[in-house]
Amino acid sequence: MFKLLKLIIPPVFIGLGLALIIIWFTPELRQNALRLELKSHYTAQHMSFASGVNRAAPAVVSIFSESFSNQPRFKRQNTVQELGSGVIMSREGYILTNYHVVNNADQIIVLLPDGRLFNEVQLVGYDTITDLALLKIKAEHLPVIPVDDTFSPQVGDVVLAIGNPLNLGQTITQGIISATGKQTLTDSQYNSLLQMDAAVNMGNSGGALVNSNGDLVGITSAQFRARYNIDIQGISFAVPYSLAKDVMAKLIKDGRVIRGYLGFRGTPVDNTGQEVTNVYTTIVGLRISDLDPLGPAWQAGMKENDIVTKVAGEPVKNPQQTLRKIGNTAPGTQLEFEVYRGDRHLTFMVEVAELETPIY
Repeated sequence: MFKLLKLIIPPVFIGLGLALIIIWFTPELRQNALRLELKSHYTAQHMSFASGVNRAAPAVVSIFSESFSNQPRFKRQNTVQELGSGVIMSREGYILTNYHVVNNADQIIVLLPDGRLFNEVQLVGYDTITDLALLKIKAEHLPVIPVDDTFSPQVGDVVLAIGNPLNLGQTITQGIISATGKQTLTDSQYNSLLQMDAAVNMGNSGGALVNSNGDLVGITSAQFRARYNIDIQGISFAVPYSLAKDVMAKLIKDGRVIRGYLGFRGTPVDNTGQEVTNVYTTIVGLRISDLDPLGPAWQAGMKENDIVTKVAGEPVKNPQQTLRKIGNTAPGTQLEFEVYRGDRHLTFMVEVAELETPIY
């Protein structure tokens, strides 16, 4: 036995020694060895969004709306149906969805993921600028979408779109936020959208866009994608939660969204007066354009190409925040504007009017 061990042990140690020498002088093998060692520490949870989906999905509903056609019977179907999704925002039964999902609907039906169906649905109000509508149902033990008021979406964040595309049942798609503050697709500076690459199809409209924790990031919309009437890949949009929250609060309070109006558009500029087109240059003001010749700003004495640097004593650093401040100002309120006109520094008191909301 001892002789047998003397024959076996030396070759084993020699082999181990050669293996260590080869691994030491071959980095690729060393890295592979480390990967094999670490692999056992990973679990499925490291790459799963299941916990976030489980928190958010029960609060995302399907919405079916029906409109009765007024065409002659031989030319029409009995009803025109629209498919969409919605998000339960409170235990009182408030549900946010897209306006175009319920536009001109004679009947609205809400279907919860747990199987409960509601035929008596109240349309609390709507806002065509943000394409949002607020519904209400009467029910107990409603699931509510998780929210985090401190969360600020950033480019690169992972997001999940939850809805009922093509009436296939609740479906989850995943992507990232591609851009924030998109206004070029809307007809108003009082709206801004999140751009993402999560798949959004007919039926997703009004559904939830959530982060990996399941917190609400925005209300998805397929309407803006449909405007171009082309096959778009990897581009979809959502109304940010912060904006949707403001709209919902106004709809609950007044049944409609009341916005302040000054009668101009503003282009962000730097300290040399040049338009800012990137996120790195510091913004110091808004250059006035498209001045309404009968609007409040014109009546106060402001002119095209004036550069607004302060509104109500606050510097213009973030145009969207400035425009939101103006939009949230009650009509009849006077705001102080500090303006540069060439080398002259001027001050104007402007009485805010009410923005007329278009109806489609």
